[in-house]
Amino acid sequence: MDDKIDLKNMTHADLVAYLDSLGQPAFRARQLFKWIYQQRVSDFAAMTNVSKALREDLSARCRISTLTPLTVQDSQDGTRKYLFSLEDGATIEAVRIPMETDKATLCISTQAGCAMGCAFCMTATSGLSRNLRAGEIVNQVCAALEDGPLGNIVMMGMGEPLHNLDNVIDALNILYLDDGLGFGARRVTLSTCGLVPEMLELKKRIKVNLAVSLNAADDELRSRLMPINHRYPLAELIAACEKYSRETKQRVTFEYILIKGVNDSLVMAKKLVKLLHPVRCKINLICFNQHPGSDFKSPDENTIRAFQKYLLDHGMVATLRAGKGRDIDAACGQLKGRMDSKTHCTATR
Repeated sequence: MDDKIDLKNMTHADLVAYLDSLGQPAFRARQLFKWIYQQRVSDFAAMTNVSKALREDLSARCRISTLTPLTVQDSQDGTRKYLFSLEDGATIEAVRIPMETDKATLCISTQAGCAMGCAFCMTATSGLSRNLRAGEIVNQVCAALEDGPLGNIVMMGMGEPLHNLDNVIDALNILYLDDGLGFGARRVTLSTCGLVPEMLELKKRIKVNLAVSLNAADDELRSRLMPINHRYPLAELIAACEKYSRETKQRVTFEYILIKGVNDSLVMAKKLVKLLHPVRCKINLICFNQHPGSDFKSPDENTIRAFQKYLLDHGMVATLRAGKGRDIDAACGQLKGRMDSKTHCTATR
């Protein structure tokens, strides 16, 4: 791996400090950010408004990393899934999801693998390889922008963002900078399984839309589905969500994956209404995306609609996320899992 400094890992403040150590003025950082993120230039020689001496100095000391997809899958509904290979051979996924406008939403990863062990998640089966650096998070966005503009970014791919808090916050600062990629905080959502201390730390350090993966309304079931619930049970999690919403004046989104015969009953819907009543929130219902190796199944359409109707009839804001990419490996971890399986089969023949 190249031992040069990767400028993609630097926030604006980091780059200002680094350039100062080279005797350069602060405005150079904004020039470099514009070249790197707006012009998407990775060769210092192309930065024509930067002095030749500085370009040569940076070229000797630094580099500008990029990501090129190892594999791309395209769905009939316009969903595009990318599998990226990192410099150390680890693989991560990102998914470009078409919207009604001409822009798309990009779902990105924050870790290679995941340590949270959620029972319904394909990524959990591979465990955690490592945290992603800020540049590896941002480079997923840069790669997807080659296929057209993006309206929103969601950190809902592989990994638990709050388990990689510092790198994720650096990546957010890079995404937000107007002279860089220019995504405002309202256009970025971070999804967590419920790491309570890190949620409250996030609130202090940066603004971002918060989504919490919930998936059950009682501790017994949630602990079976999501081991993190043993550490931060529902009472503690919901109290933290209420605090987050109240102090940020933002609505918290609760993601609820509907799994046939597990959490899709009207009894569970009733518990959900009672549980979330104290929080200014909305509920995003998601139909489980079936994958090989899992015993879980998707509910039928009538069950899904009945669950949503109960929530709506009892004053909750509840949307049903349209299923995308079901004809490809669009769910988190599926494409990596399939490619890893192929590699293993080839290697052991």
